[in-house]
Amino acid sequence: MTCLTEENRTRGPDARFRVKDRLLIAMMILPLVCCIALKVCFTPESEGVDISGAMIYLTIQGFPVQDLVITESQINSWAIMVTILGFCLWLTHGLTEKAETKRQLAAEWIVEKCENLVSANMGERYAGYEYLVAAIMGLSALSSLSCLIGLFAPTGDVNVTAGWAILVFALVTYTKMQGGFLNYLKGFTEPIPIFTPMNFISEFSLPVSMAFRHYGNVMSGAVISALIGTALRSLSRMVLGWIPVIGSIPLLQIGLPAILSIYFDVFSGLMQAFIFAMLTMLNVSGSFPQEAWEKRQAKKAIRKQRAAMAKA
Repeated sequence: MTCLTEENRTRGPDARFRVKDRLLIAMMILPLVCCIALKVCFTPESEGVDISGAMIYLTIQGFPVQDLVITESQINSWAIMVTILGFCLWLTHGLTEKAETKRQLAAEWIVEKCENLVSANMGERYAGYEYLVAAIMGLSALSSLSCLIGLFAPTGDVNVTAGWAILVFALVTYTKMQGGFLNYLKGFTEPIPIFTPMNFISEFSLPVSMAFRHYGNVMSGAVISALIGTALRSLSRMVLGWIPVIGSIPLLQIGLPAILSIYFDVFSGLMQAFIFAMLTMLNVSGSFPQEAWEKRQAKKAIRKQRAAMAKA
């Protein structure tokens, strides 16, 4: 009886560990499955090319400015964020002091690469930004790759990428404000005051350029793939339509759309995620350069020293 009790005690934590692992895996998969089910239920039957963008699932009326529209891109974005959260929890489940599992080695490798990327592009002063950079790359990459399972890519909606760009712009402005509000206003007059209007345009064009660059590359790839796929299907009917059985199969669609998907959906999506993260790092670190930060810290140290001498 004692042996059975000890055996149950040793098996208990392992069973709980496996159950939690399965729940985390379900947390990664179920949100995307629900999005696929929603898309199947709400997608109307259509013929030809459909490049209308994200579907509207629900419109809530009665809001003061405008009606609240719940679109496919919003639902997919939240599902992808839940999937990423589940993946992070799964990677960090059962961490030990010394890495003994492949998932812990993978988690440590991801953290190390993000830290090296931030350190190389932003400097040691911005240590801690690796979490933001990892979140940007993960969310952007998975959003673009979601089209491979039939979902509408949230990065193909300019409202989503504009929201990300506004957050980056707010972070850049906050970093510039660390040098003082007067120095921030003074930056618009450099190198000479006549450039002030151009500096204002350059300042506020940052979120616009970041949003449309990411959205344009993803959406253009989806449109090109859809047009070529539809053209090949029509060509297949035209050339092979006279054959009784084979004519109903779009044989000319086999091959080229898959190759285009590898470029537009996989390569381009991952590249745009990396570019958006790089632009974030460069704009944030360049908004308050290291030299200006060191000068400001030296001035603060001198003020503190003078204040301490005055009190003495």
